[in-house]
Amino acid sequence: MPAKIESISVFCGSRCGDNPIFSSAASQLGTLIANKKIKLIYGAGNIGLMGVIADACLAASGHVIGVIPTKLVDKEVAHKGLTEIFIVDSMHERKALMASKSDAFIALPGGFGTCDELFEILTWAQLGIHHNPIGILNTEGFFDPLLVWIDQMIGQGFVKPKFRELLLVASKPEDLLDLILQGAKLKELDIDLTP
Repeated sequence: MPAKIESISVFCGSRCGDNPIFSSAASQLGTLIANKKIKLIYGAGNIGLMGVIADACLAASGHVIGVIPTKLVDKEVAHKGLTEIFIVDSMHERKALMASKSDAFIALPGGFGTCDELFEILTWAQLGIHHNPIGILNTEGFFDPLLVWIDQMIGQGFVKPKFRELLLVASKPEDLLDLILQGAKLKELDIDLTP
């Protein structure tokens, strides 16, 4: 029986992107997370998709936990209305604390930081450091090129095909959240890192 998902870390952009559908999807996901009584954990920003998802979750009476480095607090991008906020010294500490508090992970559209967070958490799953579900909200096909690249890594022998199963992908927030909740714990893949 899968474990219960009580908290989800969401990785997403500090910008909203050029297409308003990205903000709409982030807002929908924030509301859904609150309605399911799941804690939202994110990077504590008040800008971009980060601010959108936090505001939506809070507006639906959700519990929102932010984790942010001091340097970003000093730049005044920390959200001031969160349920809880943790201020840490570095981006490394931020990612580690978010991971330690999370039962699942979701990536929304974003930039380099979102990619960094997604690939680190994927790597940790590949190494068996955690067995929590990882989802990509592929709004408007945003992640299509990334998924092609992952398939190319597999096709050219850099990633074992079984590790493709680590990623749950859906284009609608409700569908992705359902996939996350259904796969509350990843099956333990046979971790063999030999070539």
